[in-house]
Amino acid sequence: MPGSGGRGPLDLAEGARVTFLTGAGVSVASGLRPYRGPGGIWNEVDASAWATAAAIERDPASCWRAHREFHGLVARAQPNAAHRAIAALERRFPERVTVITQNVDSLHARAGSTKVIEIHGSLGRVRCTRGDCTGGAGSAPDPSSPVEVPPPCPSCGRPLRYDIVLFDEYLAAADERAARDALRACDVFIAAGTSGVVSPAASYAREADYAGARTILVNLEPPEPPNPYFAEIHLGRAEEILPALLG
Repeated sequence: MPGSGGRGPLDLAEGARVTFLTGAGVSVASGLRPYRGPGGIWNEVDASAWATAAAIERDPASCWRAHREFHGLVARAQPNAAHRAIAALERRFPERVTVITQNVDSLHARAGSTKVIEIHGSLGRVRCTRGDCTGGAGSAPDPSSPVEVPPPCPSCGRPLRYDIVLFDEYLAAADERAARDALRACDVFIAAGTSGVVSPAASYAREADYAGARTILVNLEPPEPPNPYFAEIHLGRAEEILPALLG
């Protein structure tokens, strides 16, 4: 298997608990582009134009259309072998597998994973642009809908927005707590398809290591700068390595 320090397929027979952290690289085989690196979206797009709360406040209609287009891409994508391998592991070992994902495509849930913490939200949901209003929370409209402006919140009338965490926003406190709990409780931590250098994910390997977990990175490239808290690094495509690693 590509990489360094690998110990072969996981043996979870002793009741080990596994926490995954997944990033954009896990969904590339589903036809979705990564955000950074070669072919990354942020190489071509000015994030400040449509990927900030300030942009939504300034021009909600343009941001709605941009997010709706992205929603269309992820709605057409299908889970790949990496998503399916993680879901299959949970079916074999119920209550022992948790997925923390930076992705907003909901492909883990569509593959069958049930314990998924979407720390950056999901394009499959909408919410009110007024932070203290929960009246507009619900499923996102069909991305093929011709609606060119964000629908009004049924409770307060403010425009709705896609329920994703943007560059100038904080993670939801409940998601952060759930992620930290999963890290502290795990026996094996696997980061896949992510460099793990963007906060708060940058600290996840350290937290898992402090908890005594076996820490594994699966990624096309090693982290830069190096992350000393990964005991094992497997270089390659997540959809190829994870099925073999998870057995």
